This record gives sequence, C-alpha cells and structure tokens, in this order.
Amino acid sequence: MGLNRAMECAGKGSRSPCSGPPTRRCGRCQAVAYCSISHQVAHRSVHKVECERLEQQMKRADILNDFPFSFTREATVQQVRERCETRCSFLMKRGVHCSGMWMYECRCGALTNSQCPTRPIEGWSLSGSLCPCKGPPSPIPKQITCWKDYYEWRCIPLYSPVALLLHWPLTLYWANQLVMSRSLDDIVGKKFCIHYLGPEKELQQLGAFGELIALFPGAGVRIDFVGPAIPQERDGERIDICSYAQCTDRDCECKSDMHFAKPLSDRSCSVTLQLHAGCYHDVYTELMKQDSFPDLIIAPNAGIAAYKSWLPTIELIKEIKVPAVFSDFCEEASLLATRCVSSITGSLPSIPIQLNPFRQPLAIEDSALLLPCYSNCFLFGI
Repeated sequence: MGLNRAMECAGKGSRSPCSGPPTRRCGRCQAVAYCSISHQVAHRSVHKVECERLEQQMKRADILNDFPFSFTREATVQQVRERCETRCSFLMKRGVHCSGMWMYECRCGALTNSQCPTRPIEGWSLSGSLCPCKGPPSPIPKQITCWKDYYEWRCIPLYSPVALLLHWPLTLYWANQLVMSRSLDDIVGKKFCIHYLGPEKELQQLGAFGELIALFPGAGVRIDFVGPAIPQERDGERIDICSYAQCTDRDCECKSDMHFAKPLSDRSCSVTLQLHAGCYHDVYTELMKQDSFPDLIIAPNAGIAAYKSWLPTIELIKEIKVPAVFSDFCEEASLLATRCVSSITGSLPSIPIQLNPFRQPLAIEDSALLLPCYSNCFLFGI
C-alpha cells in the first residue's frame, strides 16, 4: 500500500537527516512510517509506548470510514491516501471547486484568495435539489443520530456533497444532544448561546450555519466565534442569519427571502453570529459585559495537546462550569487532548472519547499519522 507523500518520517529530528520519503511502515501498528531503518531504530524507544495503542486504533478504521453516501469510497482514507482521489478532484467532479463556501475545502482557495475582512456569506453553488436552501418539509425528529437520518429528513439525495460543509452545524447540534438534558422543545422561544472556540475555515463558510434555523426551530441562537484566527479587522463583526444559504436555481423559492440583511433589532432573525479576535480566556470578560453567558462551549478540531494557549482556557471552562465539547481529527489526538485536560481539571472527561456521527465525510489529505483522519472526527466533553 502506498503512503501519503506529504507525511513526515516519524523519526525526523534524529541525529542524521532523513534519507528520503517515509516509505517504511511500522510492521505492527501500520500507523507511522520512516525514511530508513536507522530512523526506525532510533525512534523505537519512543514509538514502543504508543505502538499497541495505535494498532488498536488502526483496527477501527473501517468504522471511521463508514458513511451512507454514494461517494463514500472515493472520499475515504484509502482513496485519498493513495492519491486515487484528492480533495480538489472530488470537488471538481461536483462542480464546486473553488466556488462560494467551498473555496477553502482544498489548498487552492487558501493559495489564491487572501482573507477578506468583510467576505460575504456565500450560497451553496448547487441546485436546489442538492442542498437545504429552504425550510424542511416536516418538523425535526426528536433526535437525528446520523447522516442518513439528516439527509432523509431534509430530502437530500445521498450523492449530494453538502455534508462536507454541514458537518459544522451538525456537529454543534450533536454536541448539544450530548450535554443537554432538556429536549429541543424546551428551547422554543428562548435564547440559546454558544461559545465557539478556535474557528478558522468556518469563517469562510458561515452560510452553512443557517441550517441551525432548522436544527433549533423556534429558538434564538447566538454564536460567539472566538479565536486568534479571526482578523483584528473583523473583531466585533456581527451577522444575522434569517434564512438558509441559497441554491443556484433562479426560480427557487429561496430567492424570495431576504438573506442575511435584516437589522439587528429584528427578532425574527434566528441565528446571530458575532466574531471576537483573541484567545477565549482573554476575551471572556468582554463577552460577559455583552450578556453572553454560554449554554454550551464547543471547540471543533481543537488540537489541545498541540497548543499551550489552551491551558488557561481549560482552567477558565473548569471555573465557570459550563458544558464544553471538543473535537479532533483522529482518536489519538483526542486521547492526548483528554490527558492534557485531565491534568488541569483533575478528573476524567464527563463525555468520553467517541466517534462523531456527523464527522466530515472526506478524508484529510495530509496528517502526521496514517490513522484515518476526518474533520470533527472524534468528540469528548468536560
């Protein structure tokens, strides 16, 4: 089996430089690779601590790659890792490459477009039959538990790629299901506040969050996006979403809606987004001044083990005692993250590591390990 050409040798940083691409997999776990026998030997004392654990995670790969979509085989790990398929080619086949909200789903958008401080919320760049551009035909079921449930409810065919963008709001919906004892009926007519930590790509895909109108019907949802990736020139920016992102059909009823244009005083706006530049522990006091105490904190693809800046944020979350859900790209990253969190909180996660049924169904092309990696793949909570 071939290897991801962008992958680094697990023994990189040894006394000798790498001799070439990492083509030698660990014979036991199959999750790491080396450029040479010498680097594999040099890394043995480090890798033996994790090898058995990674082996068990690799055995669960088929579960991670299990999606109901007709495009599943070409979008999952083996095809992407073997370069039989790339994110670019996948998007090109569906006519959405570098288009609208899809712009940053591959490297091309990031390379060809500078971040605009007032970038408009884009539409789906798909026909109305392939995207949720208008309200659902029936009330939301008591609980949607997987992509198939969601697609059936929204009458979207399983060959539509919209799950690639909708994994953001659906992961948020699922996080609420995990931590909230109350039902969706309990929040009808009420405000529901979410603090959303560390957004990056989402800032160019805000239109997808219009789906929260359907997922939290009758509730006034406020989402405070907080993170260092938010440009200073967008700090404090506020966006009201009053209907769904539009499709490309000229005669679709979604064209009759006034999208994202109603004044802040109009209470019919179902979803309000506000951007805050900086780390959560630095911004929190200002949020409290704005009467924005959260019902839920969510941190998608957090990478807690990789960034020391998470430490004071975790301490703050522990202090304010608000339910918080974190996600990461793979099981190993989530495991390392829970260890970091437990060292700060002194307790195990209240929500153990588990597979997210609404993970993005297109594999990450480049990762440090050969483990299956998907955006928002695993969840845990405190």
